[in-house]
Amino acid sequence: MARVRTAVLISGRGSNLQALLDAAADASFPAEIVCVISNRPGAGGLARAEAAGVAALTLDHKAYNAREAFEDALHAALTDQGAELVCLAGFMRLLTPGFVQRWQGRMINIHPSLLPSFKGVDTHQRALDAGVKLTGASVHFVSAEMDAGPVIGQGAVPVLPGDDAAALAARVLTVEHKLYPECLRQVASGQARLVDGRVVIARGAPASAMLLNPPPI
Repeated sequence: MARVRTAVLISGRGSNLQALLDAAADASFPAEIVCVISNRPGAGGLARAEAAGVAALTLDHKAYNAREAFEDALHAALTDQGAELVCLAGFMRLLTPGFVQRWQGRMINIHPSLLPSFKGVDTHQRALDAGVKLTGASVHFVSAEMDAGPVIGQGAVPVLPGDDAAALAARVLTVEHKLYPECLRQVASGQARLVDGRVVIARGAPASAMLLNPPPI
């Protein structure tokens, strides 16, 4: 069975990108990472892509006079690379509804909270301020509304006494690195599908793709 050609969009250091690259290095993994595109020149994740032998491209959004012009160039680059699926991994650009529609059901994102809680930025400090006892990470299909698409899988992380935002972020990131490859595996293999605005998981798919619930550290 042919592997699904997958592009990863980044803006920074690319730690989740590395988790995806590591998973896709196994020839049995159903997704092949064919290119990495950054909207920020010099992003650390580009070096990770090059080290893995993956095409590393830069499309500086500041070089375009309109958001739509940047997205047209991004769509063209993805098409040129033959991408069938797109993963957002720390891609710090809000995408227009038009671009999302072009890739509807073929674009996924990871967010460091248990959605729908704490959409947007500063998630870890907001979780601490709210006094929640569990937080975590979510992988979801991208929709026109920020961090609101149908959830594919989630990983729960305990909030421990004495946590600050940095400590909590580090614990959540460990789960992100496990969760994202598993969710990509399910989407690329067809075991997780978007049907009528909801994610349907095929019978027999491993539970790890839907929920990671590690014990307290």
